[in-house]
Amino acid sequence: MTATYAPPRPPVDRRTRNARVAVAALFFTNGALFANILPRYPEIKADLGLANLEYGLAVASFPLGALLAGLAAAPLIRRFRSSRVAVAGTVVTGIGVAVAGFADSWAVLAAALLLGGAMDALTDVGQNSHGLRVQQRYGRSILNSFHAVWSIGAMTGGLMGGAAVALGIPRGTHLSVNGALWVIVALTSYRFLLKGPEPTEITAPAPTPGGPRPATRRTAPFITLTALVVLAVAATVAEDAGATWAAVYLSGTLGAGISVAALGFVALVGAQFIGRLLGDGLVDRFGQRSVARAGGAIVFLGMGLALIFPSVPGTIIGFGLTGFGVATLVPAAMQGADEIPGLRAGTGLAAVSWLMRAGFLLSPPIVGLIADNLGLRPGLFVVPLAGLLVIVLAGVLSTRRAHRTHPAPKD
Repeated sequence: MTATYAPPRPPVDRRTRNARVAVAALFFTNGALFANILPRYPEIKADLGLANLEYGLAVASFPLGALLAGLAAAPLIRRFRSSRVAVAGTVVTGIGVAVAGFADSWAVLAAALLLGGAMDALTDVGQNSHGLRVQQRYGRSILNSFHAVWSIGAMTGGLMGGAAVALGIPRGTHLSVNGALWVIVALTSYRFLLKGPEPTEITAPAPTPGGPRPATRRTAPFITLTALVVLAVAATVAEDAGATWAAVYLSGTLGAGISVAALGFVALVGAQFIGRLLGDGLVDRFGQRSVARAGGAIVFLGMGLALIFPSVPGTIIGFGLTGFGVATLVPAAMQGADEIPGLRAGTGLAAVSWLMRAGFLLSPPIVGLIADNLGLRPGLFVVPLAGLLVIVLAGVLSTRRAHRTHPAPKD
């Protein structure tokens, strides 16, 4: 059998390499900045005397702000560039998180999270858009690596928050220092990002002159985009359960200490990071569709069994399996949407990034409502149901695998 090998990667100039590091720093910052507040949620809920539904509605203000501001990302990026939007969004998100740390009422908490969520949406689209610019210069896929770095940042932020709780640091002081730290990192990264205007290419050729497109050609891109959005929403619902409810469930329903309860979210983002590190290789070998279906099955079985047979270790493992299962889903949906023929460049990416936040908006109050009536454990069954939805919708993803067609040179 003739051996095969991949062609050598093209050289990458220093400016592009620096830009990749700077974008990675923005992703890390984005993950760490908000994750610091998550271990403080049980304390905030108790200090403000919030019921589960009130707490869920307050937390839902973050994705609500993202939905309200998300559509502004594209024109702002065209006007000010993705680099500036990403960094400015990070600065204001830091302010929102700090204010949430000092919140003394439901209204202040909800308003602070609304502001933080709105700015986080702009940051998300800006950093992904800039990451795709850098990826284009590299000539190969690197987007999953940025999302892996985000997972490292989120895990770091979760550990920082848990440590702050264990050390008895007041939440206002902790979250103010947290915001200032990551704002400094973002501002430092800005000077290394790519310069110049954003690309405005069209991802597909214009319609053939002489008449409108057939109906199926006009509607097919939007049907595909809708399926990709729902797939991303399912992934965010599963992910949000770890962010919003893991610490509350572990410390309240299962009686774990606050520091141990923080490990539910840490396990989720840690396993998510591992999944994203392995993701590119798995997708190259098996295709996006197979990887997504396997991930949905892992979420369905892992968290389903953890809820059916509740225990602190089993639940932490269940959240970890959830993170691993959803690891590649959002990057896959973003990439798939960005490559839909018939849509202008960036349109699909912006739509998925904006609409997938519906999962973060709907999940907290839905789980909270179920928890107030039936208990938090039944409410968390939305996670295995989301895994089942992923299995059903994975067919919209590509089956392409990496092929190596160049014969190996002979000695």
